[in-house]
Amino acid sequence: MELSIIKIGNSKGIRLSKSILKQLGIKDRVELIVKNDQLIIKPISKVRDGWEDQFKQMAELNDDQLLVPDVFDDETIEKW
Repeated sequence: MELSIIKIGNSKGIRLSKSILKQLGIKDRVELIVKNDQLIIKPISKVRDGWEDQFKQMAELNDDQLLVPDVFDDETIEKW
């Protein structure tokens, strides 16, 4: 796809179509990477996006058990 560089105030930019933004899940912000003489535009996703659904699924499958006990045998309140 070929795009024109447009003037935006004192800067220049490109316009991305609504369909491209939707396809890539781009909303308000992107990450711009310069690598090997190329620009890479990546959508920024929320760090914990989808965690709530995953936790619910784990609970339904009874897969939300502690791997390490939260209290050890030799632990006492005085140590804290």
